[in-house]
Amino acid sequence: MKKYNPITPSRRHMSTISYRSVLTASEPHKALTKGGTKRAGRNSDGRITVRHKGGGHKRLHRLIDFTYDKKNIPAKIETIEYDPYRSGFIALVCYADGERRYVLAPKSLKVGDTFLISENAELKAGNRLPLKLIPVGTFIFNIELQPNNGAKLVRGAGNYAELVANDSGYAHIKMPSGEVRKIIDSAWASIGEVSNAEHKLVNFGKAGRTRWKGVRPTVRGSAMNPVDHPFGGGEGRQGAGMRRPKNLWGRGIRGVKTRRPKKYSNIFIVSRRTKKKRT
Repeated sequence: MKKYNPITPSRRHMSTISYRSVLTASEPHKALTKGGTKRAGRNSDGRITVRHKGGGHKRLHRLIDFTYDKKNIPAKIETIEYDPYRSGFIALVCYADGERRYVLAPKSLKVGDTFLISENAELKAGNRLPLKLIPVGTFIFNIELQPNNGAKLVRGAGNYAELVANDSGYAHIKMPSGEVRKIIDSAWASIGEVSNAEHKLVNFGKAGRTRWKGVRPTVRGSAMNPVDHPFGGGEGRQGAGMRRPKNLWGRGIRGVKTRRPKKYSNIFIVSRRTKKKRT
C-alpha cells in the first residue's frame, strides 16, 4: 500500500495500491476494448432504479474471457493491467496459436508465466481443471455453475473458495462468505486466488475521490422528511423511533433474510453463510 504525508486533512489517512510495482502496461490492448454509455443508475424509462450512481471518470470496457474455451493450448502472460470495471487485475495472455485474450489475473502469476486449461493440467496457480479432478482442500476461483457456461463465482479481488468435498457427482465449495454450496463436478475452476488482495485496504480519504469512482452521496434517512423516509421528521435530531431498521421503502434491513424460500438453487446450499459479528 502507498501512504501519503498529511499535508491536508484529506491526505492524512488516504492510501492507494502501489500500482507501479504490479502493473506492466498503462494502455489496454485496443482490439480487446469497446466503448459504452453510462446509465447512471437509470433504466430505459430514465427512472433511477439504483441510487447513488452518476458522474465519475470516463471508462473503457475491457473484453474479459470468462468462458476459457481454448482448452489444451498453453497461454503466456504478456502484461498485468488495471481494469476500471473490476477490483482484481487483468492479464493479457497470448495462446500458443497466436490469439490474445484478457483473463482475470491470479495472485501469484507474473509476466512470462504460463497456464493451461486442460483436464491433464498440473495443479498450479492459474491452471484450470474440472472440479472432479481438483484435490480436496485446494483454493480455487473463477468457478462455473454449469459446465462450459463461463466462470460466475469468486471473481473479486483477493477472493478464493475452498474445495471441501466431492460426493455423488457434486463438489462442495466453501465460498468466501462461509456458505458451503454444491456444484456439479464437471464444471471448471481455476487454481489459486484472485489478484489485488490489498483492494479492501484502500482508504479513499476524501469525498471527491469517491465521486471520481461514480458514487454519489448517501443521505441519512433521519435527515429526511416523513414523506421521504420512515425515519424522517421530528424537531431536531431524532432516533429511528421503531424497533427494527428499515429502508426507504419500508423493507427490513441489517440481518433480515432476503433469500426466497422457493429459490431454485436452495437445494444446492449445504450450509448458509456464517454470520459476521458486528463491532
